[in-house]
Amino acid sequence: MPYVIASPCVDVMDKSCTEECPVDCIYEGDRKLYINPKECIDCGACEPVCPVEAISQDRRVPDEEEAFIANNREFFESVLPGRDEPLGAPGGAHKLGPVGVDTPMVAEL
Repeated sequence: MPYVIASPCVDVMDKSCTEECPVDCIYEGDRKLYINPKECIDCGACEPVCPVEAISQDRRVPDEEEAFIANNREFFESVLPGRDEPLGAPGGAHKLGPVGVDTPMVAEL
């Protein structure tokens, strides 16, 4: 089960989690960070370092934050505004750099 970043990350993006992730699977949107569910190895290193407690396993996401499970997946599987194709599994956030856009759900928050 991959980890998910929920609403407390919006407009915070502390990025402590990106420094702890051993597989570099946490990508930077415009207002929020997103964990790639296909690249996450479920190690949990990101969860305790998040200062706003935005990260949890997908099966432990609070009920009021459940939309963020699909939202994290959507960030990689849908064509984001200004892009020609889905991000997919690019193999590393630092290699790709900031994506600079969010899913429509996060952009509208």
